[in-house]
Order: sequence, then C-alpha cells, then structure tokens
Amino acid sequence: MNRMLTWGVAVVVIAASLCMQPAKVSAEEPYEGYIWNTAGRAVHSINGYVYDGSIEGYQLESGAFNTPEDIYIAPDDSIYVVDTGNNRVVQLDTNHQVVNIYGDHEGEGKLNGPKGVFVKEDGTVYVADTKNQRVVLFNKDGQFIKALNAPESPLLGQNFSYSPSKLIVDKRDYMYVVSEGTTLGFMQIDPNGDFKGFYGANDVGFSLKRFITRWIATEEQQAKLESTLPLAFTNLTQDSDGFIYTTTQGTDINQIKRLSPVGVDTLNHEEKMYGDLANFGVYLDVSSFIDVTVDEQGIITALNLQTSKMYQYDKLGNLLFVFGGIGEQNGLFVTPSSLDQNSDGLMYVIDKGRNRIDLFRKTPFATLVHEASSLYVNGQYEEAKNLWEQVITLNGNYDIAYKAIGKALYKSEQYKEAMTYFKLANARSDYSEAFREYRVEFTREHFGWIFGGILFLFVCFRIGIPVTRKWIKRKKENEAKAVEGEENVS
Repeated sequence: MNRMLTWGVAVVVIAASLCMQPAKVSAEEPYEGYIWNTAGRAVHSINGYVYDGSIEGYQLESGAFNTPEDIYIAPDDSIYVVDTGNNRVVQLDTNHQVVNIYGDHEGEGKLNGPKGVFVKEDGTVYVADTKNQRVVLFNKDGQFIKALNAPESPLLGQNFSYSPSKLIVDKRDYMYVVSEGTTLGFMQIDPNGDFKGFYGANDVGFSLKRFITRWIATEEQQAKLESTLPLAFTNLTQDSDGFIYTTTQGTDINQIKRLSPVGVDTLNHEEKMYGDLANFGVYLDVSSFIDVTVDEQGIITALNLQTSKMYQYDKLGNLLFVFGGIGEQNGLFVTPSSLDQNSDGLMYVIDKGRNRIDLFRKTPFATLVHEASSLYVNGQYEEAKNLWEQVITLNGNYDIAYKAIGKALYKSEQYKEAMTYFKLANARSDYSEAFREYRVEFTREHFGWIFGGILFLFVCFRIGIPVTRKWIKRKKENEAKAVEGEENVS
C-alpha cells in the first residue's frame, strides 16, 4: 500500500512538472542536471532550476545596463541593480518596471563606479561608491542623505586604501564592508562612519613547507621571505538570524562560510570543497566564488565565476543542485557577477557580459527536495522520510535521501533497515553507529540462545577436551604397542 502511494505521488509530481514547464523552456535547458554523490562522482540528477526569462535593460525606461556588478532584492521583492558602467543604481518593482534611479544626478550623491548595494527594511539604500572611496546613503525616494567617507584609524595605518565594493548593514546600523585588497576581514563601521575593527578574517592555515623554510632560514633570509596573508572575501550576505555568509576566491577549501556574530565559521567543521570536485579525473583550477544568497530555510546558493554555475547547498553543506554554465544560450552566462532571490525562490542572476539579468525558477522536484531538506536539517527525520522516499522514486542517484531515510529508521530504532540505507549512501560513520545499536539489540533479543550456546560450548570444552586428550593418548599407546609387536615378530 505504501509503495503504491509513493508511486502515485511520484506520478503526480512528474505530471505537475511537465504541466508547469512549457515546451519552449525544456527546449532551452542547455545544461544537464547533475549532483556529486558521496563517492565523489558526478551523477545525473533532475534539474532543480530552469531558465525563466531575462530582464533586458534596453527594454526599460532607464535604458540599457552597462556592466552591472551587483543585485539586491529587498524584503518587499523590489529589485536593486548596481549598473556600474552607468554610475547608478536602478530600482525595479515585482513586475520588472523602473521605480527609481539612484546616484545618476549631479550633486553630492553622484556615484562613480559603484559595485555594491544594500537596502534596509525602511527603504534606506546603501551604495558602495567604489571609485569615490565612500558609502552613500539615499532615502527610499532616491534623495541623497549622506556620504560616509574613508574611515580613519590607527589600526588602518597611513597607507590604507579604502575601496568599498560590497556591504551589508545589521540591525544596529553597523556596516560590514568588503574593501578591495583588504585581507584582514570585513571592515566594521558604525552609523557615524567610524571604524570599529575587522571581522571574520580567513585563516592562513598551516603549511609544512612554509614552516620548514622559516625554521632553517637565517634571520636575513626570513626578512626577505614574503609574508603569507589571509585571502580576501569577495562577497557577503546575512540571514534573518544574524549569521553572515561569505565567499572567498583563490582557494579550493571552505570557499563558503557561515560566520557567527563573533566571527566563527559554523558551516565548516572540517575542510570542505565546494563547487565541482573534479573534471575527467583532473582537479579543476582554484575556484572563484563571487556571490552567495540564503533563503529563509537556510538553503545556500553560491555563484562561481570560473564555471559560471550556481551551486546550491542545504544548511549542513550538502549539495542539492547545480545549474547554469558558460555559453551564449539562455540559461548560460558569458560573465556572471551577482545573484539574489525573491520570497518565492525565483533566482535573479546578473550576466554583466551580456548586460542583462537572467531569471531561474524552481522545478517541482526542487520544491520537494527543499521541503524534505528543511525537515531533515531541523532533526524531523520521521516527518521527512516520506518526502525523501518520493525523491528517491524520482531520482535514484540522490544519496542525501538515502542517508536521511537511514536517519529516520535509526531514530525509530529500526537499526538493521537503517544500515541498508546508510550503506547505499556510503555513510560509514552512521552505518557503524547503526551496526553497534543493532548488535546490542540482537544480543538482547537472542540472549537466551546466545547464553545457552556459550554454556553448551563451555561444557563441551570442559568435558570434551580431557576426554579427547585421553583418547588421543590411548590411541598413541596402542599404536606404539602395535609397532613394538611387529618389531618383536621380525
């Protein structure tokens, strides 16, 4: 009965997917869905997102975009595009019509090469006015409020170059600013524009080669050695709980982080590689994650400039979907620069190489996975079990589903069944834990037989061994007598 129900739901989901995807959209999917399984291999997967149109600047009242760098979608789903080449920020409504333009008029608020934008709930717009080395504030009507120029502090030094490119604002009105070329972390700046310190710098990490070199080098040689600096952040965003998500270029480990209010990475408890793991057996060049967005469920979507793909992860860092790529077709990119999503999960991705914004919508399969994932990461394994079973029915390569079902079975003390799913998911530690519990359960249920067997073996050994020894001794004596008798006869 349960199997029939599962197949029935699967049919409904597939039918809904077909009904919701026009023929032209399926024809415009230039990439094949895939996911990296727990064995580190890319396997086929149903697409989680499909191309759903573009916003071309030349169709707007504001005119064509020119190398746009950043996009921000406010809580009311209004869209703010940093049109860098035109030195402005364009605001669009939910129907993708122009509402306002910021920073294009002469005066104090005139922008010069802006690269980042953030909007508060009250409509206050913060713009990283990069070439003017400042952050400019506008009200919701587009009127200039004030400019926060380069901060001064003994901590920054006399030669510090302030070049704000990305920023967010927390509930205290403190800004966290990415200053290009700064490797010490985000700059914390209070509402008055005063520098309050650096936040969340990347770790340098241990290098055996560097350690040995410095150990054997003389003082003069050590002075000539280049100091190893932390890698600079490329972008950041903040969730409703105050955690800051970051992206970093120039490394293939922990490129995405979730920083707590005190700057501790709570996403990566060990070294983890994000993005594509390998390509035809050869590792890719160092990845280039340049932007990240997080929804209300904690699902992370990060943009990789090198591959022009979006990689989506759950709250635990498990890969859910990969979409996008390099190319001229709709759904592919020339040079992507930023992404964000609205409250319905519609993904907006800037392709500055084509001066437009591409839209991607969730498929029914992605909606199913997101719902199951949300229950799973919150520890509601039993509630998520039925949804994950539907996921497996649609896509048997989805290793996360096997592990999640194993967790549900483990929680309900069905350890033997849980072992089966953990084995399919290649989840060795979980399998070992389930096996340990199954062994205890098996021993408890069959204690009488096990104890009886042990007692029987004990008796056999206790009585059988002496008897066997006597029999062997007697046999040897008889053989010896027989041999002696034969010799006497001879």
